[in-house]
Amino acid sequence: MKKILFLLFVSMNLIATAQKEFSSNTIQIGIVVSDLQASIAFYTDVIGMQKTGAFNVTSSVAKATGLTDGIPLEVEVLKLEDSPEATEWKLMSFGNKGSNDTYINQGVGMRYITIFVNNLKTVIPRIKKHKIPMLGETPTKLPDGRYFILVQDPDGVFIELIGKYTS
Repeated sequence: MKKILFLLFVSMNLIATAQKEFSSNTIQIGIVVSDLQASIAFYTDVIGMQKTGAFNVTSSVAKATGLTDGIPLEVEVLKLEDSPEATEWKLMSFGNKGSNDTYINQGVGMRYITIFVNNLKTVIPRIKKHKIPMLGETPTKLPDGRYFILVQDPDGVFIELIGKYTS
């Protein structure tokens, strides 16, 4: 019995230590895009994100931190909702062109994100209005009853939208 209690204590201590390792339970994601204004328009007007801030990184700070070789950064911050708990989608551009692959298996690195929505009926009109192609046979009904839509941002990042599809 003492051995079981000891193992339980050690296990709980390891879990508590792991949970204290991070000061936040969200991840901020930085994306380099080819056209900053086009990407902001896509993520706000089509997907429905909100611009929640922006910041600049000077050339000296960018170089000292290893982010760039001295090129300054202008970063626009978007979120699904303006709350401290929401993940930050940070966009920046250096004028580089994206790959615009047709399928996720055609490249490496971050290939897609998944966004859960309450109802796809609110998103589909924005997708159509901005003439964004829905890929595959979407909306596709998933086994759990929700629906799935796949689109790509201006640089080819795949965006999965999952939610109800009711009128």
